[in-house]
Amino acid sequence: MQRERFKNAKEIFNRHGGVLTRKQAVEAGMSPNTFYAMEKAGVITIVSRGWYRLADMPPTSNPDLATVALRVPKGVICLISSLSFHEITTQIPHMVYVALEKNSAEPRLDHPPIRTFRFSGESFRAGVETHSIDGIETKIYNVEKTIADCFKFRNKIGLDVALEALSTYRRSEKFDAGILLKYARICRVEKVIRPYLEAVL
Repeated sequence: MQRERFKNAKEIFNRHGGVLTRKQAVEAGMSPNTFYAMEKAGVITIVSRGWYRLADMPPTSNPDLATVALRVPKGVICLISSLSFHEITTQIPHMVYVALEKNSAEPRLDHPPIRTFRFSGESFRAGVETHSIDGIETKIYNVEKTIADCFKFRNKIGLDVALEALSTYRRSEKFDAGILLKYARICRVEKVIRPYLEAVL
């Protein structure tokens, strides 16, 4: 009987990408007793406070980004974390870099450590991509927007980080100076980035 209950409950999880809160699971038709029994039996495990995933899912590939996507749904992964995701930096982020709209509340997370940056208007909305990380929809800026942001925040993350990313991007098959300059204009750093861009062309 329990095996059948768990089977039906796992199907609910699978229909939602394998990750749910207790409230979402119950709203999807799972009984609270079944949820607690699955947790006790180790069929589901905690991803982050309040969020659970099926224990037999493949190991998480990027648990910190997935956790931040769940806990800070209005944020966008940016700067060094985005560079790392797109594999255009040798930097190893020791925290998750998150863009927030100018007047939004500061998130409170016990883990992972995050560093927030305030964006406004089009500079916040432009260039956002949605990637599935371990079944969790995660908002991340695209490569060109990320590079433009790195030049914008060069005094906080280091000009060397921005230059390395630009150089790596220049060598990639997806390099497009026009798209990069479009985001540079949005971020108001076109005059800053143009001399460095011309130097690597």
